[in-house]
Amino acid sequence: MLTDMAGRPVRLTAPPRRIILLEARDILTMACLHPDPAGLVVGWAAAERIDSPKLQQRLQEAHAIAPVGRLTADTISREQIAGLSPDLVVTNYVMTPEGPADPLIEWLESNGVPVVFSDASSNADDPPAPQDPLALAKGQLRLWGQLLGAGSQAEAYIAFMDAHLRDVRARLDGTSPVAAYLEIQSTRDDCCWAAGRRIWGDLLAASGGRSLPAITAPWFQKLALEYLIATPHDVYIASGGGWSAGGRPPIGPGLDPATARTALAALTRRVGFDQMASVRQDRVHAIWTGLIAAAPLNILFIEIVATWLHPERCADLDPARTLAEINRFMAVPIDGPLWVSLKEERP
Repeated sequence: MLTDMAGRPVRLTAPPRRIILLEARDILTMACLHPDPAGLVVGWAAAERIDSPKLQQRLQEAHAIAPVGRLTADTISREQIAGLSPDLVVTNYVMTPEGPADPLIEWLESNGVPVVFSDASSNADDPPAPQDPLALAKGQLRLWGQLLGAGSQAEAYIAFMDAHLRDVRARLDGTSPVAAYLEIQSTRDDCCWAAGRRIWGDLLAASGGRSLPAITAPWFQKLALEYLIATPHDVYIASGGGWSAGGRPPIGPGLDPATARTALAALTRRVGFDQMASVRQDRVHAIWTGLIAAAPLNILFIEIVATWLHPERCADLDPARTLAEINRFMAVPIDGPLWVSLKEERP
């Protein structure tokens, strides 16, 4: 018997061997704990949210994973799920929005397929921010540690994250939070989608930053350009990904940092951005969305952003070395660089 992230008791009669992930990103947590996660995953949905075609391909080099849906709950195919004969389905409130009472879950359980929630947050909720910015990652690691019989590996990764978080906190002790505009949909043709208070905002705070005062939404919020220009902020952080639709900076495993830097520069040429102090002072950066979306990688986000917000305190902090440490846990290494600055850093 185990308790999932929604607080539900779930009984499994045997270790799962045919898992369907309704949120494909869960495979990155599995990859921290199991040498061949794709060998256990027969189907997934929302693979696009891994935000790296290269990483998707590498995860499936030995075992192809069948799609059972796309990015939203209404795309999930019961027929495809049934055809894969799963012995476990792992979901969240985004892909089964009615929670334990969701019709898809009722259908699965009525057919003898156990269901586990790996995340109980949703686009609509606004719970208090956790004091521990890595609480979600720890909960997911412990859950998957139980599912995969890898409890000791989960605790080892948690200890690794805690040690790095303590180091960042020690460096930032006594500093004041730095105002930053953290943008979640960074494209040349749109502005200005700010990260909300949950997850992104929690991680920004752990990095020694603070969101702009008008931001009150849990996940994302549209800001008026006039507000963004008029509100002082020291650092601008864009988000980029493994696909470049809409002019997003192409940032992700194995992508060219020079191309990403060119795309980042294009973002600063949007109307009004030349009036922002962060842009005038060349404190402009971009980061791969996977470092926020995949909870076990959040510690790397915290380190990187801390170096941008507090360069004096974090001058000798080495996120590239931290990525190398993460890759010693990972079944499939994640190639850098996963971040870029408009002003190229000195070696």
